[in-house]
Amino acid sequence: MNLKTQKTIRLTLSYLVVLVMAVVIFYPLLWIVGSSFNPGDSLSGSSMIPKHATLDHYRDLFDQSKNNYLLWYWNTLKICIATMFFSVLAISFTAYAFSRYRFVGRKNGLVTFLILQMVPNFSALIALFVLGQLTGLLDTHLGLILIYVGGAIPMNTWLMKGYLDTIPKELDESARIDGAGHFRIFWQIVMPLAKPIIAVVALFNFIGPFTDFILAKIFIRSEEKYTLAIGLYDMISKEFGNQFTEFAAGSVLIALPIAILFLSLQKYFVSGLTAGGTKG
Repeated sequence: MNLKTQKTIRLTLSYLVVLVMAVVIFYPLLWIVGSSFNPGDSLSGSSMIPKHATLDHYRDLFDQSKNNYLLWYWNTLKICIATMFFSVLAISFTAYAFSRYRFVGRKNGLVTFLILQMVPNFSALIALFVLGQLTGLLDTHLGLILIYVGGAIPMNTWLMKGYLDTIPKELDESARIDGAGHFRIFWQIVMPLAKPIIAVVALFNFIGPFTDFILAKIFIRSEEKYTLAIGLYDMISKEFGNQFTEFAAGSVLIALPIAILFLSLQKYFVSGLTAGGTKG
């Protein structure tokens, strides 16, 4: 077998793998989008390309006399934005401290973060529920935000610390010689260079609460405080709940804020990849 034939075979196999992965990823998405435009409530008669497409399900979602979808959307956005902001803030300070300073318990702290990340969130559901009752944060958005922020710190601290370690410490020393303090070095020197990893952390911590169901279901009890995940589940799980096509429409709209945020931060992802490829 000559070199040209081997190259053709490898290229063909590569395209086949990409094609299979594309089908696996896009088929469910196209099917749920098509279902959201199908008339009726059942998914059994839905098709990927609707024969009689309708926007009725989207209109029903925005009809507050029929459901609280807009309220659930606002609750979810509020929780996600707050989680993203406070997570990025806490993780930035923590990762900077572990990357730039040497202190007693530093290695043990990093190992503890690694161990905590190995413990799945659902294994602590009972403890979180009891803690929420004791603190009065049960059935509040604040309690949910605190859990999301705390749960995001271990893994993302490791992620951001690894990136901050690649930023030369000579920049800190030069700034310190010029009279810059610790906070100024952090805010004006290191953080602007860490925008790509900050964008990644921000995106992860925005998506997480948007798609979470278990923690939200445990903590939130009042319908007016529901997130989208709980509200959409309640829409089809309650007695006589058969609004499956409306559920599909609500699921499609969930992707909009995530797509907007991703496109807004895309330039930082690209610059991060470029910077990573040129460092040596």
